[in-house]
Amino acid sequence: MLSYVPGGLIDTCFYLESMIMDQNQIFPDPRYVKRKEIKKKVFRACIFIFLILLLILFDQWTKILAAKYLRDINAFVLIPGVLELRYLENTGAAFSMMANVSVFQSIMKVLTPLIVLCLFVFLAFIPAKKRFRYLTIDLVFIIAGALGNYVDRLIRQSVIDFIYFSLIDFPIFNVADIYVTCSVIFLFFLILFYLKDEDLEELKNAMPFLGKH
Repeated sequence: MLSYVPGGLIDTCFYLESMIMDQNQIFPDPRYVKRKEIKKKVFRACIFIFLILLLILFDQWTKILAAKYLRDINAFVLIPGVLELRYLENTGAAFSMMANVSVFQSIMKVLTPLIVLCLFVFLAFIPAKKRFRYLTIDLVFIIAGALGNYVDRLIRQSVIDFIYFSLIDFPIFNVADIYVTCSVIFLFFLILFYLKDEDLEELKNAMPFLGKH
């Protein structure tokens, strides 16, 4: 009987200890959970920043090549009657809109960082679910495109455009314009045909600055 009791006590202690460990896993400390969530968000934000920087670097690389090889020639024909490369320094918006409005540059220098900041905050709080992966990628391209042209406005006071569809006489544009235009079109597609009402509600609830309902 005496030999049984100590063994029973030891077994009980091990059992209680395992219960406590299991309980910590099942019901973890809220502070630990919060720190873990913050670390995940920071890690995701770092990945987003890295991808955005890569896209910006590619955009800037194409503009450097355009300035180097296209500045002193009229046009470089890729597909006759369809696609050409033409150097243009655009002081307006995408596709040379509002190019003759001098105040536009000043407005864009102030407005672009604010828009990008709002988009990035929204991006950072999108739930890490497969359902939202296309939306996440889409916003990364929009931000990269906006910043790609913003870098031009800061450094050169104009945006370098060089892609020209001569077939339809479409305004000359650049890689950053492709990022933004295609991503905005795809965003409308996602909202109208892919994301469900409950997805949009989940996105809304995931944004702490919008409040939960």
